[in-house]
Amino acid sequence: MAELALAFTGQDLDEFLTLRAAGLTHKSVIWLRKAAEFFWNATTGVISVSTMSLLRYNILSKYCDIYAKRKTLGFARVFLRHLSKTKFDERYAAFDLFLELPRAVKERKLVTSRIVTKEDVENLLRTIENEYCKGRIDPYHYLNYKAIVLFGAFTGQRPLATTARLTVRQFKEAMKLDRPVLDVLPEQDKIRMQHYCPLHPRVVEAVLPLLERSEDEPVFKQLSFQQWLKRNETRLLHNSFRIVNGDLRKFTEQHGDIIQWDPSNRAYILTHGVSGVDWAHYKHPLPEHVYETYMRYWEDVDLTT
Repeated sequence: MAELALAFTGQDLDEFLTLRAAGLTHKSVIWLRKAAEFFWNATTGVISVSTMSLLRYNILSKYCDIYAKRKTLGFARVFLRHLSKTKFDERYAAFDLFLELPRAVKERKLVTSRIVTKEDVENLLRTIENEYCKGRIDPYHYLNYKAIVLFGAFTGQRPLATTARLTVRQFKEAMKLDRPVLDVLPEQDKIRMQHYCPLHPRVVEAVLPLLERSEDEPVFKQLSFQQWLKRNETRLLHNSFRIVNGDLRKFTEQHGDIIQWDPSNRAYILTHGVSGVDWAHYKHPLPEHVYETYMRYWEDVDLTT
């Protein structure tokens, strides 16, 4: 086997990448492209012991995070199996022997160091207010950023996979209801789970001024807000980390523990931990019940500036 060298083409890799990327989110496709680039740079069209060993070395040297290593090596192993089928040669698949992750001693898992409190969210809202008063944020972006913070903190929706994709039409439809809930579509959720997202009265109040636009437009300027956070560098009070997009979702999770938010309602709204059989085949909450359960815990939460 040490002398064996099997060929493939760049077109083989491109076709496999296209096949794997179909239907995936933008972030997932970025990872696939990185993995494909690693594979080609190490092999340049030749599968052998030396090129597989080089590929493994490059990946393990590049990444410290175990998930990054697993994604890139996993892509390579699946591609080898794909080649073995398309070229009717099982020898390709045999080379995945050289792409296994190294065995490691399991480390003790630590609680996240990013603590996001009610005071952090209120501090962020005050910062936006102050920047607006100083003329550094125009009225439109002031209203939009404030609405993004309140929506993110009260609902815990993923900032780019969900919040950035929600449209004016969806909010208008939600606000026609006695118990306003957004119908989040499968393509607007990371795990493709359509779900109802309740709108707290503070969120409704903040979003209303943003709805005087075309119904197909996104409501939130999420990428603009993300860039503003990078420039502004508002810090978390407990650990001095710079606040980032995902911290609003962390707040929802962590504050949910404080108010003892119902676990099933929380899992459904955040689409977090819902991959089990009970969610796939049994549970299907109605929008009014989702809203009523949510408001039982969140109604008295007030994020003030």
